[in-house]
Amino acid sequence: MAGWQTAQQTAMLILADGTRLAGQGLGAVGHTAGEVCFNTAMTGYQEILTDPSYAGQIITFTFPHIGNVGTNDEDIETVNMAALSGVRGVVLKADITNPSNYRAANRLDSWLKARNIVGIAGIDTRALTARIRENGMPNGVIAHAPDGHFDEASMKAELDAFPGLEGLDLAKGVSTAQTYTWDEKSWEWDKGYSTIEEPQFHIVAVDYGAKRNILRRLVDQGARVTVVSATASAEDILKHHPDGVFLSNGPGDPAATGAYAVPTIKKLIETGLPLFGICLGHQLLGLALGGRTMKMHQGHHGANHPVKDLTTGKVEITSMNHGFAVDAASLPDTVVETHKSLFDGSNCGLMLAGKRVFSVQYHPEASPGPHDAHYLFTRFINMVRAKKGLPAVAEDVPSQAAG
Repeated sequence: MAGWQTAQQTAMLILADGTRLAGQGLGAVGHTAGEVCFNTAMTGYQEILTDPSYAGQIITFTFPHIGNVGTNDEDIETVNMAALSGVRGVVLKADITNPSNYRAANRLDSWLKARNIVGIAGIDTRALTARIRENGMPNGVIAHAPDGHFDEASMKAELDAFPGLEGLDLAKGVSTAQTYTWDEKSWEWDKGYSTIEEPQFHIVAVDYGAKRNILRRLVDQGARVTVVSATASAEDILKHHPDGVFLSNGPGDPAATGAYAVPTIKKLIETGLPLFGICLGHQLLGLALGGRTMKMHQGHHGANHPVKDLTTGKVEITSMNHGFAVDAASLPDTVVETHKSLFDGSNCGLMLAGKRVFSVQYHPEASPGPHDAHYLFTRFINMVRAKKGLPAVAEDVPSQAAG
């Protein structure tokens, strides 16, 4: 596959099979290796680039115009600011233009540079995406050299040294090091962010790479949230006396993270506390319940993924970001598959029969959208309400039934 050659070649992307793509550099200067994936979302590039779940990856955006609304200080997803460089690089079709949005505070290229993210523009992203769909997500090395001279020997050495994501625990690297309280609500038009004043519930969130908007959605439901490290023990979590426990999203291989997370989750299940997992949290719950996880061919990365709720027959459009999945066939009879991808049939949700324990693979908190799955946060808090003997509130569920 040939790259789209530009007049000034100041960046290069080399794939593990030797494929070389040249373009224009942007963002940080230097080179770095990672797994090359593609994301089909048309909006929300700043949220994507600050999602800790992308640690160790180079993101190819299929939408050609990235950077046109600039960047700001509000649309950042990572909580652990040290994890902002978790994304290794970004691949674009068109060069970044001047931003045109009233919320823009900075250009994307300077924002990338400040966060040490290497970028390349002028790439035939349609061809690269087709290649990933056919052959899977390759390892690659991305470089930006303003003078156009590349240390290819050093680049190849870094690429050869990159182990790939399979078998890699990345959650520890993006998780919080200290326990803290989160009380910020979701952003509102002309208001920005506000805080909760009189929380009704207390949720402990285990941070495997948590996104800010997940924590905000929990606060929107009337909860004060205590965030603990990925390595927190069940005893560490329970000493906070939570009404429920949330297992966050995050990067890497769930089987590797599960070495320390699964024993903790098993103990939490035994307590009878309501338990809700998203993304990596879903995969870890699947492992704790006796299932297996597997590496996906191309993964799911985008904001247009249809998922069927098998418990209601309704369909929701979801935001996804994962390269591993729970093998539904490996789940024991005590576990019910609740959601399934309508793209490839992969598992997207589960619940433990007779318990207040469930999880989904996708991101119901999605910002900027879609918002079809916000009801899952209400479902979780309704489990907390039931545990406390309080009446349930209505869920705002999608209206479209599957044909």
